[in-house]
Amino acid sequence: MKFLILNGPNLNLLGKREPGIYGENSYEALCTRLKAFAADHGSTAECFQSNHEGAIIDAIHAADGVYDAIVMNPGAFTHYSYAILDALKAVSVPCIEVHISNVHQREEFRHKSVTAPACVGQICGLGLYGYEAAMGYFLSREKVTKESFHS
Repeated sequence: MKFLILNGPNLNLLGKREPGIYGENSYEALCTRLKAFAADHGSTAECFQSNHEGAIIDAIHAADGVYDAIVMNPGAFTHYSYAILDALKAVSVPCIEVHISNVHQREEFRHKSVTAPACVGQICGLGLYGYEAAMGYFLSREKVTKESFHS
């Protein structure tokens, strides 16, 4: 499988920004970890991060027909970007929304995701492992699909 790991605003500051919430690993360490996870499963992962909504939308559009799955942490765009919601709905690439922290234990405004309805599911509160859990889900679905064709 080919994964696009898509990260929104401020995720480039992982390890520096509120390490008590987001951990001490850097964004670069996250990308290295996810690329290794993908490789260990015969897959590839490309990481893309932007603090700009339009760049995220462009990356989603460009993913259509190129990637098998998107694992996305939209950051604060989660709570108000109907444009990202529409972009996800416009492409045929399935997406899982990931949040490092448990957004439901934080401020009230973080409890609602406007982008999640266009996603297969949402994972929150598992730290960086949430990205791997999302990738693992897609990998298991791929295996089930392939096995069902060979039965």
